[in-house]
Amino acid sequence: MSQVRLTIDDREIVAERGQTVLEAALANGIDIPNLCYDPRLSPSGSCRLCLVEVEGQAPLQTSCALEIRDGLVVKTDTEEIRQIRQTILELLFAEHKGHCTTCDENGQCKLQEYAYEYGLGEDAFAEATRAKPIDNYTTGNLAMEYDPGKCIRCGRCVRICDEVQMAHALTFRDRAAEVEVSTAFDVPLNESTCVLCGQCISTCPTGALYERSAKGQGQAKDLVRTRTTCPYCGVGCQIDLNVSPKTGRIVRATSEVGCIPNDGNLCVKGRFGMEFVGHPDRLTSPLIKRNGKFEKVTWQEAIRTVAERLNKIKAESGPDSIAGLSSAKCTNEENYILQKFIRAAIGTNNVDHCARLCHASTVAGLARAFGSGAMTNSNEELKDARCIFVIGSNTTEAHPVIALAIKEAVVKNAATLIVADPRDIELVRYAKLHLQQRPGTDVALINAMLHVIISESLPDKDFIRERTEGFELVVEAVKDSTPEKAEKITGVPAEAIREAARTYAQAETASIVFSMGITQHTTGTDNVLSLANLAMLTGNVGKESAGVNPLRGQNNVQGACDLGALPNVYPGYQKIEDAAIRAKFEKAWGTKLADKTGLTIVEMIHAVEQGAVKALYLMGENPALSDPNLNRTRKALEDVEFLVSQDIFLSETAQYADVVLPTACFAEKEGTFTNTERRVQRVRKAVEPPGEARDDWQIVCDVSTAMGYPMQYDGADKIMDEIASVTPIYGGMSYDRIESVGLQWPCPYKDHPGTKFLHKGKFTRGKGKFHAVPFREPAETPSKKYPLILSTGRQLYQYHTGTLTRRSRAIDQKSPTGYVEINRRDAEKYAIENGDSVEVSTVRGKVVTQAVVGDRVPQGRIFMPFHFAEGPANILTNDALDPIAKIPELKVCAAAIKNVKSELVG
Repeated sequence: MSQVRLTIDDREIVAERGQTVLEAALANGIDIPNLCYDPRLSPSGSCRLCLVEVEGQAPLQTSCALEIRDGLVVKTDTEEIRQIRQTILELLFAEHKGHCTTCDENGQCKLQEYAYEYGLGEDAFAEATRAKPIDNYTTGNLAMEYDPGKCIRCGRCVRICDEVQMAHALTFRDRAAEVEVSTAFDVPLNESTCVLCGQCISTCPTGALYERSAKGQGQAKDLVRTRTTCPYCGVGCQIDLNVSPKTGRIVRATSEVGCIPNDGNLCVKGRFGMEFVGHPDRLTSPLIKRNGKFEKVTWQEAIRTVAERLNKIKAESGPDSIAGLSSAKCTNEENYILQKFIRAAIGTNNVDHCARLCHASTVAGLARAFGSGAMTNSNEELKDARCIFVIGSNTTEAHPVIALAIKEAVVKNAATLIVADPRDIELVRYAKLHLQQRPGTDVALINAMLHVIISESLPDKDFIRERTEGFELVVEAVKDSTPEKAEKITGVPAEAIREAARTYAQAETASIVFSMGITQHTTGTDNVLSLANLAMLTGNVGKESAGVNPLRGQNNVQGACDLGALPNVYPGYQKIEDAAIRAKFEKAWGTKLADKTGLTIVEMIHAVEQGAVKALYLMGENPALSDPNLNRTRKALEDVEFLVSQDIFLSETAQYADVVLPTACFAEKEGTFTNTERRVQRVRKAVEPPGEARDDWQIVCDVSTAMGYPMQYDGADKIMDEIASVTPIYGGMSYDRIESVGLQWPCPYKDHPGTKFLHKGKFTRGKGKFHAVPFREPAETPSKKYPLILSTGRQLYQYHTGTLTRRSRAIDQKSPTGYVEINRRDAEKYAIENGDSVEVSTVRGKVVTQAVVGDRVPQGRIFMPFHFAEGPANILTNDALDPIAKIPELKVCAAAIKNVKSELVG
């Protein structure tokens, strides 16, 4: 972007062409007062505070709407301007029914700041008599409160809801002095299109909109803010935990506009999902189960018991009789320590974590095709992609802040969006094409797109020739995969497949976005390889805004994989079967290491059944709710000889444990998370852990030391130093380098700037490799007894097994229970009405839940979120595995449904 030279207040500055005068001034440290400006929004000029004088131009101009040009001469602080600003502020305070000294926003309110700066009299700050009590669209809502007496009608809340979140929930009502913010037709907030993101709160300059739970808990000027990384999905939003120094508790979570990667935007979980931190259910003491009941014990006794039992089992049955589960909810440092403990202290590679249930096929597939199993591009690059192909990702619900970038690309930058999803998800509203494939038929769909691109001579021949191998295998494999054949398999019209293929192939930059709708299949690796084929065929990889982008589901699932919490690789994806690599880690860790690939999560459960695994050590995992075929999983947890659970709550899994060790949560410790775009970011301690809870890494180190393999570190930063010394992709990482903004791996040495996008000029494996991928049906298809296809997934308001989000009152009010979505025609067939209690069954079990009748799923299919312990969806799901990635088929199984109420009546 070219630069512009202009003069502001007798100072010559250089700014980027396209900026406004206000943006140029702020970027160069020149403050121009403003109330209606937010850099995330289009300028409105409604507050008039940012008026400036422009040489040769009359009258005064709103600097937020005036684009800069060469030679522009601007004055921002003349006497005339100051008088106008003072008058504007006096008029605002004439209607402002607040009292600064008692307001929650005291110390962080821009209206208050300018009132002091422009010398308003003390009468401006006097409390006005309220004409009526607060009773509006937020009444009864537990998330937020709107106080019209503090509102200055700047419109920022309405605009951010329209322009950034695109929820279109807010509007103005009434006229003149009676104008207030409301919802359309004044419907209650929870009944509107509001998604409780709190963006309106984030942009409000006066505190008229505020978190209800934070009211009266401490004024803004007194709260202590700690910058950290959100503990929910893989976006890696930067949040500021606002802590009351009086109570030591988190009052609210905010985010600074301009921070990377989320630019101040948060979702409902990031803003309203922090109640779990100080919840009374938190574990505070070690527990040992005796005679079927938990008893509190000292740390010394708990550590000694764990060490003695594990050493005994190891001595009697060998190291492979013990297995460990690490956690995508824990820090990089803790994942590194847990896998090191399992490998070096126990002596086995039986270590895995929940990536096995979400993105194991991503790692397996992309590593085979590209040499690296990670997201190729950065979140921000999606905004500039000319075509975005979203397949198997309900982005607005599972990764809401990344969805903002996709919507911006379409609405503001005219990108073309193609959505392939069996359900009618929100992104379909923005899509040119919706390919509504039958669950489990992704390979057939993608192969047909490949067929069209090849047959119509649309491949990038230069890219294929110079940077790939194996192209001929794909040509042969898809020669008969016509759109007509694919239509019979997938249900997607042949012409829609052709249009999607042409649109994707002809775009200057095309980006694929996928998630667990692609990966959680017995053909998950095949699905990923097919997408890699599509990207390489068109040259859409290895450049900005074009690539293959798996969106990681949990906050640190990328980091847990990076740091070796997998049974076949050491940290940095270094293969355990490579003798030279193994020798390197044996030297670094000072012990002999096993050379055999370990067990995955589901294989561990099966090994317990067979008596091969006798002890499980779980750190922050909840397989009793997250694993497929839960009846089988829970039986194994009950039967295993010795079970240790480290967690912050007595989860469904912890209740089966012999020993429970209480841990600190993300807000109570130091460390790092790695987000979905490979960015390593700081986690910082904001509050003290409850009772005797300790950091996960400290607990594991103590157990390891008690077992005879000493591990001791002076802090999490020292663990990161060790990680950098043995992990090439993290070689340049250190806490001082990521203090303000995280770095994206690979970052191999100390001065390396990090890597924005992968495979520029050369793939990690050298040349990209095409794979011939034939279509295979799912492991289970509908039958006469089970005629429906059941899929499971996430919803916006909950996270994983609900351990954290279901302890938020605001979230629980919006999403209190599980449900099953059913098409209205199927509902008529089975005599089911909206809200009825229904029984959903598969060959593995049955659950009772609530029916949601509509058109979001087509006929013959049903959908259930998996977050809820009441009527858990994973009782029903199939534990059949992808033969390569060993990921279970959570997305497809045969099911039946019936109305429980009508059965009882009958």
